[in-house]
Amino acid sequence: MVGKNQIKLIKSLRQKKYRNLHNLFVAEGIKMVKELLDSDFDVYAIYTTDLLILGSIRVPQTLVSEIDLGRMSALKNPSPVLGVFYRPRTMKIEVTDWILALDQVSDPGNLGTIIRLCDWFGIRHLICSPDTVDCYNPKVLQATMGSIARVNVVYRDLADMIKESGQKVFGAFMDGDVLGRSGLPPKGILVMGNEANGISSKISALCDQRVAIPQFGPATAESLNVASATAILLHQIRGF
Repeated sequence: MVGKNQIKLIKSLRQKKYRNLHNLFVAEGIKMVKELLDSDFDVYAIYTTDLLILGSIRVPQTLVSEIDLGRMSALKNPSPVLGVFYRPRTMKIEVTDWILALDQVSDPGNLGTIIRLCDWFGIRHLICSPDTVDCYNPKVLQATMGSIARVNVVYRDLADMIKESGQKVFGAFMDGDVLGRSGLPPKGILVMGNEANGISSKISALCDQRVAIPQFGPATAESLNVASATAILLHQIRGF
């Protein structure tokens, strides 16, 4: 059974201020919960309508009704599994490879997709400006498809991070140079900007090179979606 206070707590975690207050977040879906259970994330509670659906796991599960799970869920069509996890401690950023930095990215779907792209392209560290959307937002988590378990997402002042890193910084701009397949350093920082306004002037001033994606069709599209642009640039950085 699950009590009213527990349901109230879980529902409150849809809001960032309560995720921060309790240091918890909600993950929904069999795949998502399994990915987090197989990672270093610590479990607060697992709720399910079927105790066998996750297979053999070492953590306790609470059997709940579909009605109660629906009350806890942020989804229109709730999954039979809902997990509550502690937010992980921030890992140390190791500048041994490329790092992706996001400057004021606001759309949850874009951030979730970018986290998934980092997982795909082996980008271990994703640095987000404090005003980038919260990576534990339910919509972000759904878009990551479980990749949140394998990418170190850190929120901090980008200017400070860039200055401390000592790495060459590549910023994505509409008027930048085409990023070549050769001549790139083995490590560096790629900065992607806000969906509407791009990279802020403060961070633009710290970019060593402005890079762009060439357009081959008629010049009718104003720009690419930030997640799509990130995919293309990471593909270039990895030398494909």
